[in-house]
Amino acid sequence: MDRSPSGLGVLASYVDDLWEDSVVGALSSYVAIPCLSPDFDPAWADNGEIGRAARLLCEWATSRPLPGCTVEVVEREGLTPAIIADVPATPGAANRLVTLLYGHLDKQPPLGSWRKGLDPFVAVREGERLYGRGAADDGYSIFAAIGALEALAATGAPHGRCVVLIEASEESGSPHLGPYLEEVGARIGVPGPGLVVCLDSGCVTYDRLWSTSSLRGSLVVTLNVEVLSEGVHSGLAGGIVPSSFRLLRQLLSRIEDEATGEILVPECLAETPARYRAAAEAMAAELGEAALGEFPTVPSLEFSGRAGADRLLRRTWMPSLAVIGIDGVPSVKDGGNVLRPFTTVKLSVRLPPAVNADRAAEAVASTLSADPPQGARVKAVVVNAARGFDAPPQAEWLARATDEASKALFGRHAGTMSEGGTIPFLAELASRFPEAQFLVTGVIGPGSNAHGPNEMLDLVTARRLTAAVAHVLASAP
Repeated sequence: MDRSPSGLGVLASYVDDLWEDSVVGALSSYVAIPCLSPDFDPAWADNGEIGRAARLLCEWATSRPLPGCTVEVVEREGLTPAIIADVPATPGAANRLVTLLYGHLDKQPPLGSWRKGLDPFVAVREGERLYGRGAADDGYSIFAAIGALEALAATGAPHGRCVVLIEASEESGSPHLGPYLEEVGARIGVPGPGLVVCLDSGCVTYDRLWSTSSLRGSLVVTLNVEVLSEGVHSGLAGGIVPSSFRLLRQLLSRIEDEATGEILVPECLAETPARYRAAAEAMAAELGEAALGEFPTVPSLEFSGRAGADRLLRRTWMPSLAVIGIDGVPSVKDGGNVLRPFTTVKLSVRLPPAVNADRAAEAVASTLSADPPQGARVKAVVVNAARGFDAPPQAEWLARATDEASKALFGRHAGTMSEGGTIPFLAELASRFPEAQFLVTGVIGPGSNAHGPNEMLDLVTARRLTAAVAHVLASAP
């Protein structure tokens, strides 16, 4: 293909028109569908919203002018559906690497009040920003993947065979992904994909193409502490029957230092490789506190850790704990003078990329449930354990292609980053296809607020990223 800035400019021009003429409208229709991930909608099969979203996205992909492309919604019994699109190699490019492009269509719940004028399931465009749940995480992904291939077809640029996989359980830890990966692997055959493009990650800034070199693993545990069979007047039982919340606090102190946030379970810890320390120091030196991104903190809040590289590493190569849900606690408005019978919390533990998630899960669960304080009934259940990801070094051709795309489309050299989130798909795929190259990238950047209220997609970045993916696909050997 034409590797010059002008050649990339032709790709970018096509992509810009495609997004304005077709993608934004279809993406807005997707935003309107409350296709919550199974963890947040146990009745997802009956409600049908995930299926509705899959059909909408499949119909859009099917309508695009891609020679030889087949698109289908694949459904396995009891599993959320997946979209699989298969785009054959262009004439003369059959021996090039096979590429697997990945995204997901399931969503997080609204999670809080959205600002005036916004609604989680109503797409609102303000200039070059599109607001709505799932726009950035990860509804845009199928449009970027298919759009990149359409741009190559329209401009006559060659590429190898490409298979697009859009799953629908990622926000629940991808429990339904395995059978679909097996099906994609069977379709591709031996030796499997030579390049994996994951479109579910983030970017530190919007001024360059960022690729993710590592992601933390995750562990989700529910912890229940029960002291009574029913609530009792606190004036009668208080001081005699221990509070379930107080006992729960004691248990959490077994796994986390409440003063520092340090995780105390050895199986959750790992040494940070020297190359990642050096990368964090370089990023902190260039971007300062902007490397952390923007957080809607109260004015007086102090961040944990030391400014600079230490905070970057705390987010990417150190474990952390968050209480992400509580049951058994009435609202402040409804709370009466009652000693509550139980408290249940949902815990999210982020794990360093090198940690064995299964061993960490076993250690955390046993630490929480052993020797219950004051004889309370304690139950710790592991909901999900997902491995982290440490990408192999990029091949020379891939590093060159990403840098060419970044300079031509964004105006700056490409950047690499470690990410604090988790994409279970990557660890599983890396273990299945150890020789594959990975381009892990995405649009979740400053102000995007994925998983929180006011989720936003930066449309300029989405268009540039689509064109960048097209260039990488055309550059694959």
